[in-house]
Amino acid sequence: MLPDVAGRVGALNARYRHHGAVAVLEGALRDAELGRTALVSSFGAESVVLLHLVSVIAPATPVLFIDTRMLFAETLAYQRELAERLDLRDIRLIRAGRADLALRDPDGTLHAHDADACCTLRKVEPLAAALEGFDAWITGRKRFQGGARAALEFFEAEAGTSRIKLNPLAHWDRSDIADYMAENRLPPHPLVARGYRSMGCAPCTAPVAEGEDDRAGRWPGRDKTECGIHFIEGRARRGPLPREDAA
Repeated sequence: MLPDVAGRVGALNARYRHHGAVAVLEGALRDAELGRTALVSSFGAESVVLLHLVSVIAPATPVLFIDTRMLFAETLAYQRELAERLDLRDIRLIRAGRADLALRDPDGTLHAHDADACCTLRKVEPLAAALEGFDAWITGRKRFQGGARAALEFFEAEAGTSRIKLNPLAHWDRSDIADYMAENRLPPHPLVARGYRSMGCAPCTAPVAEGEDDRAGRWPGRDKTECGIHFIEGRARRGPLPREDAA
């Protein structure tokens, strides 16, 4: 972590500690402490809330959408629908290069025997490259999603870089999401009605049973709950974060 990042994050969390999600996002997008900021979106189950907020507050904010080439067809259709409906003006499609895919996953089965390596190839590395031009990025992670997300703050440092991650919805719960979508008449992801509450790649995502954690359907049957889009000691880390790095 660069020497000033922890201090900047601490100051930002102190500055916005008593603010709500909308005020945090609105203030942060105009705050010189963050600089050039992008929204990273999966266009998943709850993504429409943050996409709508950004479209209202700062519609020219770049939106980085990681297309792993293994997403559900419904996710790709939803992305196109929201881009038009919300007038998102700068969506950037992030993909692994075809040469890398041919070399490291020539038959498209890497996910079946090494899901971490597949996530690194198709998500972590392309995003790391795309973020090179930014000082901060916005995520849709929330504490109620559990696991490594349970201790999220509004702002966190990206270890080994000068970038900051902003989690404006960190303190929202499921009812906040539902209320905001209803009040603003926002369309749900089409797979939500089929029991999916967290959408990733089609081969590694399953519906969630009543009472299960929202992310229980991600990599079912495996000891894995995160795709690995986290950076520790300057390197992209695969798999879930240890508790001390998740705060």
